[in-house]
Parts: sequence; structure tokens; C-alpha cells
Amino acid sequence: MVALKVLRSTICCASSGFGSVPSVPLPKVGFVKMPLQAPSPSSGLNGGNNARLILVQAKEESTVAITNDGSAVISGENIRQMAMNGKAMNIVWHKSSVGKLHRQELLQQKGCVIWITGLSGSGKSTLACALCQALYSRGKLTYILDGDNVRHGLNRDLSFKAEDRAENIRRIGEVAKLFADAGIICIASVISPYRRDRDACRALLPEGDFIEVFMNVPLQICEARDPKGLYKLARAGKIKGFTGIDDPYEPPLNCELELPQKGNNSASPCEMAETVISYLDEKGYLKA
Repeated sequence: MVALKVLRSTICCASSGFGSVPSVPLPKVGFVKMPLQAPSPSSGLNGGNNARLILVQAKEESTVAITNDGSAVISGENIRQMAMNGKAMNIVWHKSSVGKLHRQELLQQKGCVIWITGLSGSGKSTLACALCQALYSRGKLTYILDGDNVRHGLNRDLSFKAEDRAENIRRIGEVAKLFADAGIICIASVISPYRRDRDACRALLPEGDFIEVFMNVPLQICEARDPKGLYKLARAGKIKGFTGIDDPYEPPLNCELELPQKGNNSASPCEMAETVISYLDEKGYLKA
């Protein structure tokens, strides 16, 4: 048995070269560092055709066994794993006896993230509040992570430069993940203009627990509304890098729900909220 020492960025590796193992989205897998001083016949890593590394997933405490065919396999739960995550080193995940399923049973609902994306003025926050109220009236626990509200505290140190916008979304995604793990229906209302950032947040959650809602409202309608006067400032050159004016918005390609508006025909916030609730009900999120 070989102790798993370090967890780092994803790679697929085999004796025949890269790409022979199916890729797995970050951040679920990583490098496995095995403290073998040199190849030996007993380890099976002798440079022959049967020597290979297999991608493994290790979230908590694990060991690596070298099998007869030369494969490295994760097993065991009692040997402590020291991991490296970003800049943090020598950290260990501490597991609680009360898990997500227990919390969901207590709340009689399933935790998930409803990610509302769209241009400024598209009605994201309005929908989030209407949805929160409608679910509250049904006895369901929710929490809204509003893009502007989060910048009052957690993300107050971030600007609107591209790198800071990416970090803003990353932090919101991580917090939303914690809410979902708590069994809460988390409603994130953020412009989140770049697909890669939204996809990274999706990858944080189990399959199906990230529900992307696209407020598909044309730029001209959003600009006509301009509830905060930001489009006017952007057109005057007083705000740089404003989404839809001099910075792009990348619409979702495969969102779970799309709420369009064409011309003056638009559903009310309550009607849109009911559309989202119908989806949640259909997928079983409104019961444990």
C-alpha cells in the first residue's frame, strides 16, 4: 500500500501517452504523488507496457494500492490524506456524522442552486425575490445571493476587471455550493457574463443540482429600463467594461430554463417564478 500524499490539478497519464483516459472536469481529481524511491518489480512500475497510472478521485482519506496488473487504485478510509488545494497545503477534510441527506430530511426539500443569469436590467433580482417569496409561502427555505449585495461584504475587495469578475463568480459559486449542501435552495442572481465561469460553478455541484435560468431579454429593452442608470453612464464613457456595451455577454448554450421577452410581451415575475417552481417540483427538489 502507498499513502496518497498530494492532490493537485487534473491530468490523464498512461505509459502510451496523454489522453488515453477519459477526462474528468475540475476540481474532482488531481495528481497522485506516490513516495516510491525507485521502480521495483514488487510495485509493477518497471517501465514496461503494463506500467500506468489510473485517474482516481480522492476527497477525504485514502490509500493507493499497486495491483498485479500495475494499476494504482484508491482504497481505505483510515489513513489520513494531506492535500494541497490552491495555495493551502497540508489540509484534511473533516467529515461530520450529519450529512446533506440528514439536513434535507429535516427541511423536507433538496438543496440546489438556481443560477439566474442575464444582462443588467433583465429582471434577475426581481425574479429572485419573487421566487424566494413563492417558495417561502410553500414552506421552503431559500437564500438569495444577489450580485450587488455580495459586493457589499464578501466581495467588496473586487473590481469589475475581467480577473476580478471571474473571482467574484468563483466565490459566489463556492458559497452557493455550501448553501446547497446545507439543504437550502440557493438562488444566485448575477450577470455572470462568461460561460466558462458559469460552467465552473456548475462543475462544483452534483449532476442536476445546478439549475441555470437565462433571462433572455434583448439589450435594447434592458437599456430602455436602465433601473440603476448604469447604461447611461456606460454610453457616456463613465463606466468602462460594462456588460452589453463594451464587454460581451455570452448567453447559455444548454441552460435548464430560458425566460424570454419579445417586444412588450413578458410574463410577470410571479408567473416566471411559477415556471421555475414547476421545474423544481418536477425534478423532486421540493421534497426530501
